[in-house]
Amino acid sequence: MAEGVTDQTPKKEIKKCRSDFRFGQVLGEGSYSTVILAEEKTTKKEFAIKIIQKRHIMKERKTAHVMREKECLKRLNHPFFIKLYFTFQDEENLYFGLSVAKKGELLDCILAAKKFDFVTTRFYAGELVAALEHMHSINIIHRDLKPENVLLDDNYHIQITDFGTAKVIEDGDLSTTRTSSFVGTAQYVSPELLKEKQACKASDLWALGCIIHQMHCGKPPFQAQNEYLTFQLILKCQYEFPEVFHEDVKDIVERLIVIDPQARLGSSDQEGYPSLKSHIMFEGVDWENIANQPAPKIMASLQKISNGQQQTNIHELVDDFDHAMLIDATGTTESSKTSEDQLSSCDPSDTEGFGLSVNLPETEKQNWMEKQKSSKWHSFCKGKLILKRGMMEKKRGLSVKLRQFILTEGPRLIYVDPVSLQQKGEIPWSEKLSVELKTFRIFYVHTPNRTYHLIDKSNNAIKWCKKIQEVSRHYFGNSEKGNSSS
Repeated sequence: MAEGVTDQTPKKEIKKCRSDFRFGQVLGEGSYSTVILAEEKTTKKEFAIKIIQKRHIMKERKTAHVMREKECLKRLNHPFFIKLYFTFQDEENLYFGLSVAKKGELLDCILAAKKFDFVTTRFYAGELVAALEHMHSINIIHRDLKPENVLLDDNYHIQITDFGTAKVIEDGDLSTTRTSSFVGTAQYVSPELLKEKQACKASDLWALGCIIHQMHCGKPPFQAQNEYLTFQLILKCQYEFPEVFHEDVKDIVERLIVIDPQARLGSSDQEGYPSLKSHIMFEGVDWENIANQPAPKIMASLQKISNGQQQTNIHELVDDFDHAMLIDATGTTESSKTSEDQLSSCDPSDTEGFGLSVNLPETEKQNWMEKQKSSKWHSFCKGKLILKRGMMEKKRGLSVKLRQFILTEGPRLIYVDPVSLQQKGEIPWSEKLSVELKTFRIFYVHTPNRTYHLIDKSNNAIKWCKKIQEVSRHYFGNSEKGNSSS
C-alpha cells in the first residue's frame, strides 16, 4: 500500500452466535417465541434472548410479524421501551437480543396492590404518555397496549414490549392513517377496530385510558363473561367508576375513552400530546426529566408480593438451552422436560382431563374411581375423585413452570411436577376463591393472599374457569364468586 494511503475497506461486523452465551431460566413466551435469560460469556452482560423457530413462523405465516417487530425495535430509541441490541440466526432459529426487565409485568403489581393510589397511577400514566408520544412521533402504532405488555426495569420504570402486531406507517399523518387488520386484546381494543377493522394512533390512546382506569381501581373498564359481551360494552362505551375514584383520574379517563378517535385527548384534533400532558392530573410532572424520577416506594413491596423477587442464580446458567423449552410448530411448550422419553410419558388426555360433574350419581362415581386408580395421578388425590386435570404453565414473576393441575372433590386444586411426579403445591380453597378469565389461554385464580397466573396452552382456559366455578358453587354456594371475565 502506498505511503500515506489508509485502508478504507469497511470492517465486517462480527455477528454473535449461540455459543457466545450461557442460558438460564425461561422468562416468558409469546404466540411464536420463547424468551430465555442469557449471559454473554465475554462481557458477562445479561440479555433476554427471544428465540423464534423458523419452521414455526413459516408454518403459522408469522414472518411478517417477526420482521415488523424487528423494524419497530430498531426505530425506537427511548428509555421506556425494551431495547434491541442485536440479532442473529442459525439453521433452526432467529435470535433477538433484548434488554432484561427484571421486575416483571405492570399487571402483576396492579394485582398485588388491588389498585394504585393517585400518586402511583399518575407516575405510570405519565411514563405511558411520554412513551406513546415518542412512539407516535416516529410513526409506530402499538395496537396491543395492555398491562401485560408493560414491563418494569430495575428501577421500576416502564419498558413497553411486544411489537409483533404493531404497525409502521411510512407516509402521512399517523393520526388519520388506517390499517385494516384485526389485532388487539378484548378488554383494551378500540371501537373503531371493532366497527371498521381500522386502527389509528388514537387507538393507543383508548388503550391508555383503559390502563389508567385499571391502575386506579384494579379492573379494566370493559369486562364481561366472554369476548362478545365485552365488545358490546366497548361499542356502547358502557363502563362505570367505583364510588372512590380520584376526580382528576376520572376526568382524564373520560376524555380518553371516547367513541370518536379524534375526540380523544391527545389526538391531532385535540392539539396532540401537549393537551394531554397539560391535563390537571399531570400537574407538577417534570416531562423533561421524567425518565430519571424515582418510582413510588410502594412498587418494591408490590413486586415482592407478586413474584417473591425471584432472582436468577448465576450458577444455574448453562452453555446451551434445552430445545424442549421452545414453542414447537403446534404452538405448545414442554419447558420442564428434558428428553423425548419424558415427552411421551404424559397421558394424551392431559390437556383436557375428565371434566366430571361434581354431582355424579354414586354408582357412576365409583365406576370412574375404578378407572382413575390406573392413573399415575391417583396417588395425589387422597381417595377423592378427579373432576378435571391438565397440563398448564404456572407463572410467577419471570418464572414459568409446567405443572399438572388436578382438581378433585373436597375441593382441592393441587399442582404436580410432571417429570419428578412430586407435588409442588396446592391452591388454598375457600369461599373467597374466585377465577378471572383473561384470554382463551390465560386465567387467574384469586385467593385472599395470592393470585395464581395460569396458562392453558390448549386454549381451554374457559373450561377451567367454569369447572372451578361449578365446584365452588357446590361446596360454598357462592354462585357470584367466580368472575369469569375475558
